Amino acid sequence: MKKSLLIIAVGVGIGYILGARAGRERYDLIVEKVTGVWEDPRVAKARAEAARYAREQGPVIRDRAAAAAKAAPGVVADRARATAAATDKTARKVANTAAARAGEARDAVLETDDDF
Repeated sequence: MKKSLLIIAVGVGIGYILGARAGRERYDLIVEKVTGVWEDPRVAKARAEAARYAREQGPVIRDRAAAAAKAAPGVVADRARATAAATDKTARKVANTAAARAGEARDAVLETDDDF
């Protein structure tokens, strides 16, 4: 559900930019604001924290799954190997969560920006 909402929001944004009557000036203003939000220290901090968390947790999960696969016989070992293989998916989820937190920080910055 969230993915489709994001796709719709991106489409609306692109449509607005392409169809804006104000033309290039409005586009430049939007780019300036988005760049300002992206470079805001709070957003940069959220991005850095999200990346750090993903880097820390991915190997931990992979190592635990690999250790379980080595220690477990038969079916349990197969399941542990599948868990180790699913680590990439888990890492992507962590990264998506981090991106969402960065987006929330960005939204907070935009809400406090009365000029936009």
